[in-house]
Amino acid sequence: MSETQRSGGRTGVAPRLYDLLVQLFGIDPPVRLVGWDGSTAGTADGPTVRVRSRRAVRRLLWAPGELGLVRAYVAGELDIDGDLLTGLRTLADYGTAIGGRSALGPADRREVLRTAVLLGAVGPAPKPPDQEQLLRASVHPGARAQAAAELPEAGGLDLLEKVLGHTLAYSTARWDGDAGAAVALDEAQRRKLDLVCDRMGLAPGMRMLDLGCGWGPLLLHAVRERGVQAVGLVRSADRADVVRRRLRDAGLADRADVRLGDLPGVADGPYDAAAAIESIEHLDETNLVAYAGQVHQILRPGGRFVMQALTARPGAGGPGPSFMSAYVVPSGPLPAVGTVVDGVEESGLEVRLVESWREHYAPTMRAWLARLDADPNRASAVLGADRLRVWRLSLALASIGSERGRIGLHHLVAVRPHADGRSGMLA
Repeated sequence: MSETQRSGGRTGVAPRLYDLLVQLFGIDPPVRLVGWDGSTAGTADGPTVRVRSRRAVRRLLWAPGELGLVRAYVAGELDIDGDLLTGLRTLADYGTAIGGRSALGPADRREVLRTAVLLGAVGPAPKPPDQEQLLRASVHPGARAQAAAELPEAGGLDLLEKVLGHTLAYSTARWDGDAGAAVALDEAQRRKLDLVCDRMGLAPGMRMLDLGCGWGPLLLHAVRERGVQAVGLVRSADRADVVRRRLRDAGLADRADVRLGDLPGVADGPYDAAAAIESIEHLDETNLVAYAGQVHQILRPGGRFVMQALTARPGAGGPGPSFMSAYVVPSGPLPAVGTVVDGVEESGLEVRLVESWREHYAPTMRAWLARLDADPNRASAVLGADRLRVWRLSLALASIGSERGRIGLHHLVAVRPHADGRSGMLA
């Protein structure tokens, strides 16, 4: 490419943007750019990225990198044609390739500003999309907050079952074989529920506490398949009503109690077992110790605790805000696995098993995305275009974050020892 082209000699939105990227980073972007003026630039072999508005460029001026791209996509100012996962992986590879390069120098910054002026993209920072602000107010991780959030009355629960499967589990499944295949999701979730019940040591007549029971998958499974008496805690009245209805429909209402609230309100222990399946990511390190201490108090000696939690991978963070902090974990940084283990041990519980399930997280996200995309018109009619974009983007980015080692997922088993140190466990 000639120096004239690299300095913005070509006209049209797409050529100017493409040449600017080449000048700044010395690498041809592996995409085909289409500007709002219809101009094109780049390779026909890569995904097509459509820049539909000057506001997309302005977002990148104020939030360079992935956060600006994410905000532009959510706002409908930027689109990726074809398979979203493939497109985002390509962009992630490009980001990795240029990520180690030195910061922009004065001449580069002047060229960025000059291009923005030529494109009419200079102006104040655009407000973040409304959906991002809603996620920041949520206590749930963003990729799953979309499933946990209050759903539209018209068709919302039906769509959720289409996406999550018949179990309505919005936690990571346990895959074996065709990982991520949408048709295998129900089997993978049942495999996970069976394993959780096994590791809690459930047997008929035991009492089990489900901390953050969501739409009730573990609660129903444990009562129906293991014959326990169970209590599920949930923060949403709408979700509580759904779980109670599911229990009634299954003829199990007399064996399970669904309560609004959280662990501090539980005063009817002891329980034989407890589980927190991807429901503690909003806790910081101090609160994690207190939380595990409350679990210790409500368990009988020998009682088991199974936790499944998203965790931070070493070196996953970077300078400035990212899609992780805005859409995947808006409530705060994820804990490291060592922090989780230390917090549980400090409470008096004994950690007996820690497993990485990272390779199971990404295929779960991919299966949800595939099921969501199976009927896009229906999904858009139920959710609205903006919310659907957030569902799709957060699931895709969460999958890629796990694939690239930015997000971990750990499964932990602990026990409350007897006073003489006995655990009652042989493994």
